Amino acid sequence: MKIKHLLLSLLFVFAFFTNLNASEDNGITQFKTQKELIAQEQATYKEKTISGLIVSFFHTTGLDAIINPKEGLKNGQGEEMSLFAQSWGRIIMFLIIFVLFYLAIAKGFEPLLLLPIAFGGLLANIPVANMSGPDGMLGIIYGMGIHNEFFPLLIFMGVGAMTDFGPLLANPKTALLGGAAQFGIFGSLVGAAALSQYTGLVDFTLKQCSAISIIGGADGPTSIFIASALAPEMLGAIAVAAYSYMALVPVIQPPIMRALTTKEERQIVMTTTRKVHKLEKLIFPLVVVMMIAFILPDAAPLMGAFAFGNFSKESGVINRLSDEMQNSLINIVTIFLGFGVGMTLQADKFLVTETLGIMVIGLLAFAAGTAAGVLMGRVMNKFSKEPINPLIGAAGVSAVPMAARVASKVGSEEKPGNILLMHAMGPNVAGVIGSAVAAGVLLSIFK
Repeated sequence: MKIKHLLLSLLFVFAFFTNLNASEDNGITQFKTQKELIAQEQATYKEKTISGLIVSFFHTTGLDAIINPKEGLKNGQGEEMSLFAQSWGRIIMFLIIFVLFYLAIAKGFEPLLLLPIAFGGLLANIPVANMSGPDGMLGIIYGMGIHNEFFPLLIFMGVGAMTDFGPLLANPKTALLGGAAQFGIFGSLVGAAALSQYTGLVDFTLKQCSAISIIGGADGPTSIFIASALAPEMLGAIAVAAYSYMALVPVIQPPIMRALTTKEERQIVMTTTRKVHKLEKLIFPLVVVMMIAFILPDAAPLMGAFAFGNFSKESGVINRLSDEMQNSLINIVTIFLGFGVGMTLQADKFLVTETLGIMVIGLLAFAAGTAAGVLMGRVMNKFSKEPINPLIGAAGVSAVPMAARVASKVGSEEKPGNILLMHAMGPNVAGVIGSAVAAGVLLSIFK
């Protein structure tokens, strides 16, 4: 026993002196390194006059970077920037971003996401700071949630927790209206491909056409998800277009709705739907997930997150988690999502001919989706035993719940007291599912 204690004591003494010697060696090395650093600084430092210091400081400012662009300068992604992008391009982007601020604050156009996107774009265009680089704030945000498509899934989870499938389950045939509105997606896909192939005005690849087409569904998170996967170089323009058209739903949709319907059709009063049992609401998200699992697995990320959020709410046993998804989680992720998308609003990426093409095609796609939903509503009204107001077909686009509110507002203007909101929520929710399914179909094409 004494020999054991003696050996342990010798071991501790040996370890102590070993660490002590190592510390001394490290201290000497550190001291020598510090001396070398000081000597190196003294050798390279040059004394400057006051005017020289002022000139040197000016060369580090963003103003100098804009006035005196340099050949071969690279952005945060390592891509060479043109002289225009470094100078006038940044100024133009600042003006565009201030317009987005105006639309978000003064006009209320989707301020929850448009404002963070615009501010992210403002930071991304600041010269010298390189905030969009891999180690910059915006670059880190982009890498942790946009590049890997994670943030849109979290947004979908929160949207699912806020969604009520009751109107859709009470009147399942309104799902056809949500399906018809997806014509805007596939119609714009064909249109973008034809425009690129036969006119020469733009030069989109098939992947880029697919990413642009999702704008027709007026679904911001899905647009970002599909753009991140298929055309990350166009993410900024696609996201801005998608959320801009979502915000312009009250402006774009009513003229189309009135042009494609008669006054008598707009005045149709729909009958009250049945009460939906809680068990139906609980089973429905599970049925959706199982159908996705068997038929379209590529849509599983979006629909899985959406179904989980809804299932959590309808279960009634994890209200605390459901509340977090509806509030804190979706709010925090919205900030990060906006900043990450804003990073792509750099002058050398946004100020290109393709951006104008995206805006035009997106507008036509959104208008086509609205028109298809209204026309399907007219057809269903002719063949249905119960009256269907065609206006609710416009709610088949995925702008929840704005499109449903617009349909109800137009209906009440034609016939005071005619409330179509709950009826319009059926195709509106179906449109969310439809756009996610369309995204899955487009992703599966390129596998």
